[in-house]
Amino acid sequence: MAQLTEALDRAKQTPGYTFAVLFVDCDRFKLINDSFGHLEGDRILCEVARRFHACLRPTERLFRLGGDEFTLLLDPIVSPNDAIEATDRLKQALSKPFEIKDCQMFMDASIGISIGSDRYQRPEDLLRDADTAMYSAKATMSISYAVFNDAMREQTMQRLHLEADLRQALERQEFRLFYQPIVTLASGKIMGFEALIRWIRPDGKRISPELFIAVAEDMGLILPLGRWILKEACRQMQAWQQEAWGSELTISVNVSVKQLARLMMVDEIDQALLETGLARSSLKLEITESHLMDNQQVVANVLEKLRSRQIPLSIDDFGTGYSSLSYLHRLPVDILKVDRSFVQNMHQDADSRNIVKAIISLAHSLNMKVIAEGVETEEHYRMLSELGCEFGQGYWFSRPLPADDAAHLLKSRPCWLP
Repeated sequence: MAQLTEALDRAKQTPGYTFAVLFVDCDRFKLINDSFGHLEGDRILCEVARRFHACLRPTERLFRLGGDEFTLLLDPIVSPNDAIEATDRLKQALSKPFEIKDCQMFMDASIGISIGSDRYQRPEDLLRDADTAMYSAKATMSISYAVFNDAMREQTMQRLHLEADLRQALERQEFRLFYQPIVTLASGKIMGFEALIRWIRPDGKRISPELFIAVAEDMGLILPLGRWILKEACRQMQAWQQEAWGSELTISVNVSVKQLARLMMVDEIDQALLETGLARSSLKLEITESHLMDNQQVVANVLEKLRSRQIPLSIDDFGTGYSSLSYLHRLPVDILKVDRSFVQNMHQDADSRNIVKAIISLAHSLNMKVIAEGVETEEHYRMLSELGCEFGQGYWFSRPLPADDAAHLLKSRPCWLP
């Protein structure tokens, strides 16, 4: 920070003087720590530092902030291209494998760049912006570095406002559940609903779940929000079942991997079912395939406890995750949900049609059921029925509806057969 302050002072005193800060985060380092232990992790960090130091220029200084995060100060630079060239050297330094207990491990890095000039008032702002750029590079994945710009600053401010609004929304109970029917294709009857969270502000403005769910997960708010969703969905389904619409109706609830990573999740499910009186067989839990693949070991114990309670598990967005399918026979998966991107293109794209056919065949060979998402036309419905898909969900049947409208749908539309 002292050297950043000196560089910033020079920029303020010398017109046109610029320098750069590179924020470097080592990708996949946690995997090394988890697999080989912290002593080996420390040894690898020392090796990373040696490699970085060996590629420095006389005007460059290397610092370790903590963990697997390094900072490079380039003082001065002629143009931003100097900083970009430095990222290439750092990446090249990591190109050779690291030797760990007779194993070879490869490591990459995500790098954020902030260009220092007299527009900055505080050295910590330079680090903040380089850090923001690094996360932008990490999120993009197709690039290894990013240079901070005003658009990132605006996104950061929007994120901060969204976080503050999310906390207030939870306190003010601004969230609502909408319900989208899941239809049995053979009979055309509703077999259940998926509960979908909606954020409706007091002024009536709706915030897309695509904007706030990931933020809620990062903030840890997904845990209290998830508890509310689970209990409210169970309460609503129990109310519908008491209306004499049949105990065979089920409610599907999305759960995040952060919820499943906590053994308390099982207790929370037990409590929700006990308080609402809903039968275990009426609740289905959905988890996104990519989340499950990233955290198989973490969630395995929880899933086994859910299996002992005979609570079914659905894999959402199936077909968009990893190529490994080994988890399907090791984890208690009951239902595969075909991602809408395949369903919507199957009538005009042979590859999508073949993927849907393969998923249905795979599921049936493992004694699983299939729900196709994104059913938007009668043609989708007919093709899926011909392929032997059991269930469908999508706008051709209904959009997600508030509870009262969903109840009216149960009364007024008993069958969707063409």
